[in-house]
Amino acid sequence: MSAPTFDLGYLHGGLRMPRRKDKSNKQPIAHVPVPQQLIIPITQHVGDPAHVVVGIGERVLKGQLIAESDGPISAPVHASSSGKVVAIEPWPVSRRLGGNAPCIVIECDGEDRAIELSEAITPFTSMDQETLFQKILQGGIVGLGGAVFPTAQKLMHASITPLEHLVLNGIECEPYITCDDMLMREQADEVLGGAQILMHALGVEHCFVAVESDKPEAIHAIADVMTELQDDRIAIKQIPTIYPSGAEDQTVQLVTNKEVPTGGLPTDVGCVVQNVGTSAAVYRWICKGEPLISRVTTVTGDGIAAPMNVFARIGTTVADIINFVGGYTENVHHLVIGGPMTGKSVTTDRVPLVKATNCILVMSDEEQFGNEQPCIRCGDCASVCPVQLLPQQLFWYACADNEEKLRSYGLMDCIECGCCDLVCPSHIPLTADFRMAKARMRELADEVARAERARLRYEFHTQRLDREQLLRAQQLEAQKQAAREGGSKAITDILERTSKKDDQDP
Repeated sequence: MSAPTFDLGYLHGGLRMPRRKDKSNKQPIAHVPVPQQLIIPITQHVGDPAHVVVGIGERVLKGQLIAESDGPISAPVHASSSGKVVAIEPWPVSRRLGGNAPCIVIECDGEDRAIELSEAITPFTSMDQETLFQKILQGGIVGLGGAVFPTAQKLMHASITPLEHLVLNGIECEPYITCDDMLMREQADEVLGGAQILMHALGVEHCFVAVESDKPEAIHAIADVMTELQDDRIAIKQIPTIYPSGAEDQTVQLVTNKEVPTGGLPTDVGCVVQNVGTSAAVYRWICKGEPLISRVTTVTGDGIAAPMNVFARIGTTVADIINFVGGYTENVHHLVIGGPMTGKSVTTDRVPLVKATNCILVMSDEEQFGNEQPCIRCGDCASVCPVQLLPQQLFWYACADNEEKLRSYGLMDCIECGCCDLVCPSHIPLTADFRMAKARMRELADEVARAERARLRYEFHTQRLDREQLLRAQQLEAQKQAAREGGSKAITDILERTSKKDDQDP
């Protein structure tokens, strides 16, 4: 089945990188057995933490709600298998760079009993938009491409704007990672089934499945299912193999030839982007009643004995997963959760697999960068920046903490792709410097906002005291005037006039 005929958009900069994907994409996805213990963080999404609804000692079933969404941007969390809650305590997690976060610890009973559905499966075509949004929210679905933004809230926000296209992002431009590739090869029916659900929820009539041109098996699998579905609304879009073409804004630009404005969202140009894994998760929840309790993850690197893709339950520790694939080799340097460009290094394999974990990468010492040297002003970083920034200038201003210059040179537009790090001959960790600079700027902005709120509270408090003092003075003067006029009725009338509250009281 052919792709649409319009031209691909242009992507500035970027890199053609060594793929290193053959290590993990040569065998089918393997299913990791139920572990003895699950460590399930209550925050696996952007926004407010989920609220725990189970207690220590309580027995839970697979798919049971154990933490409900709490806040306008939040997502619920479900048990990945049956067992007993033995602790609710801080635990090392990868999304906090190895720091601790509240987790629900479940001792699995090995029975893997699932909770009975409270209601029958309803065809998505019979649901209205609001019902479908609420249903997706209940499944704990979040973006599985790395951003982990709650899917239901993303769809709700997008639905209030004019939309033209749904874009399913199957691009894995970062080296080593192959989980989406294998998902599309083996579960293309679920990916496209989820696309139909998302199109119905959004009311759009066009869907593009964006896949890199170096994934012929995935492209053929998607095309075969498209032929079976006979849904002309869905088309494949082959994307050049350039990093970081999988970043959301860059994907929109390549697929639709429309550029997302600075500080804007894909919805500003009529697009909604969802990862193919997210689409499959939506299908499994809406059509099979299975919330987001597991995902496909790539386990790879020179430090892994048998690299492969695995289907593992949320909360399974990295140590259990690595033991399943054969353990470590002798050539181990460090552990990365995610890809080599955007992943996070961790110091322990006790961290659990979470909804955002698309890759477990164990790197050798030969796969590391060199030591940092002074900048030689070569300009290579600017030539590869996909957002057309000037990383060299940003680096100097970040070192000087010059917030005004950092803003004027567009630091907040940096997508932290790491292209500048890779080409820098001096091995300067530019992305890390930019990430810290953005954190400092956000912290400063928060301090300014807090100071402004404190000033307003003080002013309102002072105004209220002044009004109360004026009211007391008016009442006292009224009593004196009434006494002079000699009448209780006059006192009452004057007090009523002076005690009326101001309708504009802040």
